[in-house]
Amino acid sequence: MAAHGGQMRAETLETRILKRIDRKRGDVFLRSDFKDLGGYDQVGRVLRGLVRQGRLLKVSHGIYTRAVQSPFSDKPVPPKGLGTLTEALERLGVDVTQTRLQQDYNAGQTTQVPTGRHIAVTKRVRRKIGYNDIFLTFERTS
Repeated sequence: MAAHGGQMRAETLETRILKRIDRKRGDVFLRSDFKDLGGYDQVGRVLRGLVRQGRLLKVSHGIYTRAVQSPFSDKPVPPKGLGTLTEALERLGVDVTQTRLQQDYNAGQTTQVPTGRHIAVTKRVRRKIGYNDIFLTFERTS
């Protein structure tokens, strides 16, 4: 609680969520990261508000990332672009490996540069993950 004008005033939920986001190392946040700060609906309202303000970006159901201004448009984008979405998968416990195309490219067997939108994963991913109409596609590997 912060002293304000001689009386104690409770911090808003938005302030507490923003403080937690500032302290966190990674760029990806799950809605559950904030469940101890308030009720499900309250936290959801604050997160939606932060998305509207351009401070966060919703990349999937219950998954948010820090947002930075795109150098190419007025839309917010994740700080590490598509790499941030890989971090989102890792937060969900999905291992990410190289796709066949990435392996071929790195081995010099093709000059076709992988876009980064196609991700190799070790288990099934049923959710859409992306931003600004750019979504990942998944290739199952063992």
